[in-house]
Amino acid sequence: MFGKPVEDSAGLPAARPIFPLRDVRLRVLDGAHPFHLENQQAAAANWVAEIAANPALFDGPMVFQHRLTLREGVVTGEGYVVPYSTFLWWRRQPLGEGGYHVIGLPVIVSADGAIIAVRMAEHTVNRGQVYCAAGSLDPSDIVDGHCDIAGNMAREVREETGLDLAEAETDGRFFATYGRRRLTVVRLYRFDLAAAEILERIAAHMAVDEEKEIAGAVAIRSADPGAHSYSAAMLPVLDWFFQRRR
Repeated sequence: MFGKPVEDSAGLPAARPIFPLRDVRLRVLDGAHPFHLENQQAAAANWVAEIAANPALFDGPMVFQHRLTLREGVVTGEGYVVPYSTFLWWRRQPLGEGGYHVIGLPVIVSADGAIIAVRMAEHTVNRGQVYCAAGSLDPSDIVDGHCDIAGNMAREVREETGLDLAEAETDGRFFATYGRRRLTVVRLYRFDLAAAEILERIAAHMAVDEEKEIAGAVAIRSADPGAHSYSAAMLPVLDWFFQRRR
């Protein structure tokens, strides 16, 4: 159904089209990430520049992968907890060498067939970008030494939108898109609410949310890449989702 993608040395597809996963197993190791150890001074200097440009940034802990492989539909990884400043320095490396970034992307679908996404606030690192509510794995997502992708999805959606993924239907399947050492793990969540009702719920949450990570929410009804300022990972998701509905 999906064809056989070209693979990189880790067995991951070298192009961005969505592919199915049987499982995601990301172990978190004790100690320090090699990239962090080798780049502490550069990351610290870059952090000074980052917060000068955006004082709202917070150097909190997150999980950053050191190894990542795909074999027979199972993604296996080993990562470490690193400061966010280390990750921001890695993001500036043109080839993404030194690590892998994994994020869960819960695709919320309304009863009338729209994808519900958010627009990130101006004080965030991805300011202005539109994508499904999501964020990096952090220590609160670690369960028994492994990253809980579904738990991360539920947490990020709750924090950013106030929605509860437990109210949605999901078949439990994971899909993914990969490029430049960035793996986005996708799962569909279908709400029994029209898009307008979901947007109203999100607006009500924004009115009381102290973090205010998002500037608003949008209902997406086509794969048109120019409809919003989408993040790179959203484009293959949109193509995949709307092709499935044809």
